[in-house]
Amino acid sequence: MNLDEATLERIIEQITRQVLILVQEEQEESGADHPPISSHNYVERVQHVVNAGADRIASTLGIAPTDGRMAHMIDHTLLKPDATQDQIAQLCYEARKYNFTSVCVNPTNVKLCAQLLAGSDVLVCTVVGFPLGATPTEVKVFEAQQSIHDGATEVDMVINVGALKSRDYELVERDIGSIARACHAGNAILKVIIEAALLSDEDKVIACQLAKVAGADFVKTSTGFGPGGATLEDVALMRRVVGPTMGVKAAGGIHTYEEAQQMIAAGASRIGASASVKIIQGAES
Repeated sequence: MNLDEATLERIIEQITRQVLILVQEEQEESGADHPPISSHNYVERVQHVVNAGADRIASTLGIAPTDGRMAHMIDHTLLKPDATQDQIAQLCYEARKYNFTSVCVNPTNVKLCAQLLAGSDVLVCTVVGFPLGATPTEVKVFEAQQSIHDGATEVDMVINVGALKSRDYELVERDIGSIARACHAGNAILKVIIEAALLSDEDKVIACQLAKVAGADFVKTSTGFGPGGATLEDVALMRRVVGPTMGVKAAGGIHTYEEAQQMIAAGASRIGASASVKIIQGAES
């Protein structure tokens, strides 16, 4: 079989990423060739990586997760616009190792994550109309359908905040409902980001009610790119509005195990965080 150069390069890249993940797993399992990374040898151990051009170093310092229930409530998130393929591969490696519910990435990275997470229980979550929500419904629907086709099984959409604040509730419900139907047709669940920091309490209540009526599976506090993140008050309010059966996702500004615990106590059934590994390590200490 003759392969063109572009196809061959893609295959090589995919194999390379899988090999890197396997090598890292084998090194961690053996642990015999090098002493564990500590505060005393950290700089020495990672300096060669920095010299090679890395701008993000991830280390678990040998700590294994002890709170499995917490891990299964976390969407391990990387939505930075400059996220590289190597960083996405690292995200997937961490998600597999710690048994997070999903990785949450931008649509352009969905296909890569689906490839790297094949055979695992980790889901692929993506975002639609992100981060402003000010995208025509038809575009959001296409974005959701394309992401599901690429391998996403969860979609976090941003509502039309301007329409909500203009009290055009019919538009908001139609926007959510259209994407909910597209998601459910593709066996994916829909989380609706209300961007609570931009809303009054009245707006938050209405947004949650509209999401529930329109058929969404979750309401979510924040994009993480707005003026504020999740608060305990917002999570508790959203839980009261949607009731006990609909999902509530707290996202934005959650950095510690204690903060995640508080969000869950307030009513969150899912946590979105980029500091997921740090959160789970907090369970150990």
